[in-house]
Amino acid sequence: MRRVYLDWNATTPPLPSVLDAMATAAREAWANPSSVHYFGRAARACVEDAREAVARLAQCDPRDVVLTSGGTEANNLALRSAFAVHPGVLVTSRLEHPSITRVAEALEREGRVRVRWVQVRREGTIDLDDLEQALSGTDGLLVAMQAVNSETGVVQPVRDVVQRARRAGARVHVDAVQAFGRLSELAAEADTRSLAGHKMRGPKSIGALIARPGLAIQPVLLGGSQERGLRPGTIDPIGAAGLAEAARRALDSPARWTSLAPVRDALETGLLRLAPGARVNGASAARAPHITSVAFPGWVGSELVAALDLEGVAVSSGSACSAGTTEPSPALVAMGDPLAAVSSVRFSLGEDTTQDDIDAALLAAARVLGRTRSAAL
Repeated sequence: MRRVYLDWNATTPPLPSVLDAMATAAREAWANPSSVHYFGRAARACVEDAREAVARLAQCDPRDVVLTSGGTEANNLALRSAFAVHPGVLVTSRLEHPSITRVAEALEREGRVRVRWVQVRREGTIDLDDLEQALSGTDGLLVAMQAVNSETGVVQPVRDVVQRARRAGARVHVDAVQAFGRLSELAAEADTRSLAGHKMRGPKSIGALIARPGLAIQPVLLGGSQERGLRPGTIDPIGAAGLAEAARRALDSPARWTSLAPVRDALETGLLRLAPGARVNGASAARAPHITSVAFPGWVGSELVAALDLEGVAVSSGSACSAGTTEPSPALVAMGDPLAAVSSVRFSLGEDTTQDDIDAALLAAARVLGRTRSAAL
């Protein structure tokens, strides 16, 4: 059976050069980066190389890069740090990744913040008028938003949000995990940004929080002095070597991802032809070129995912971090389409996706959708 991987938003296959860099580090730089001897210095060089590579990608100073275990930790650090000293108001939406929404809910339970949930427009962008109201007359504000929705691919109006937040004296955190290495617009105006290595063809379990110069970050974890005490714990030099290579490769990768738009469009056209009544979520909004989320009325999205997997096609029914839950997609619910929230499948393409892959996926979808609909709602 030919297998086709169309779940690049969940994770990307690591580049061969990333695996080579990690293999070299595993042989030569396996020591503790905090150790001052020769072996430790070799490991430390891998860590600092990663910091510098991320800084070049993010267009910032290496001193403003805090290495983390990934995007989830970076988001947690950004939100909790903002309210570590004084309580305030957190402005966000239900479009966000769970590492934003669940932290927001936890901070509110702890009495650290009052959360203002901004309304969402039907095309999948936040409502800027409602955001303006949320920003008025309140001190201690942080706006947390994504650059690209991981489920629909809808690109959020980051620049507009930052401008409005600045006028209100608010800080802005941008979850840019799905943007780094894929889009040329990297929300450089934000106060903090998050990055994950495995979303840009690097290794898992390493990422970064990128802060604007002079912004005070408060640690969430306590322990050693690693990462200037902002993120205690031993950084893996092997993962750092992989992250460095992935970040260097990501400098010129947005053009390769942009070229996927016609391939994605051909997939959408084929799916809509196979399933009359199907619709593309967020179709009227600006979207990243490699993602489509399609609602198939009469089907349950998770069951379609399982059926396609049996046919050799790997897709998902939403964010990988929400996999295994029975709840409908919060993002699609927020967009005002509860039916789509339970009947949608996400297809996310990548640099290695070919037209042959799309053709194979459409053949598999034809077999699945042509069967008796035992999953009718």
